[in-house]
Amino acid sequence: MKVIDFSKENSILNQFVSEIRNVEVQNDSMRFRRNLERIGEVMAYEMSKTFPYSVKDIQTPLGIAKVSTPDICPVVSTILRAGLPYHQGFLNYFDRCENAFVSAYRKYTNENHFDIHIEYIASPRIDGKILIITDPMLATGGSMELSYQAMLTKGEPAHIHVASIIASQVAVDHIMKTFPADRTTIWCAAIDPEINAHSYIIPGLGDAGDLAYGDKE
Repeated sequence: MKVIDFSKENSILNQFVSEIRNVEVQNDSMRFRRNLERIGEVMAYEMSKTFPYSVKDIQTPLGIAKVSTPDICPVVSTILRAGLPYHQGFLNYFDRCENAFVSAYRKYTNENHFDIHIEYIASPRIDGKILIITDPMLATGGSMELSYQAMLTKGEPAHIHVASIIASQVAVDHIMKTFPADRTTIWCAAIDPEINAHSYIIPGLGDAGDLAYGDKE
């Protein structure tokens, strides 16, 4: 299983990550959402390089141009709600893709313990297709695993791309154990070393959903 960590590369993506982490910039929820979207755009561009391509004849007003274009369009699946602006970034580039949405949330049994619940899924068939599952924050990997299991009710994908902005090393290790190693690629803008007792990523950025859309009750 391949793991791509953009924080180890020189990329403009790292500028966007620095802003979503910054407590002063975080006060601007519109900029926060746009940065999630921009990170999705950069990741979609990089991910597109792994797709199969072929040369096609394109009719121009003056003749025929040969252009190498992708042979496939992926299914982009998003974990609600923080994933929405991140998803839009992928959709800006994969504008012909099919889309899927999964709700996954923490239901706390006490202050420090919670279960992950899936209540909603809307998806096309994914048999033999490239599946991209996006979630800005991978803390434990539990939501991603359950979302993937929910997606499997719609078919068996040919390849799975797990796309996250900030992941913990714990979550990356969990994905590597629970996803098919020969058919999965993990893409992260950054991998942070640990999670705290509440399973928040350290140093992370806080609650991405609240920063994008406001505090929830």
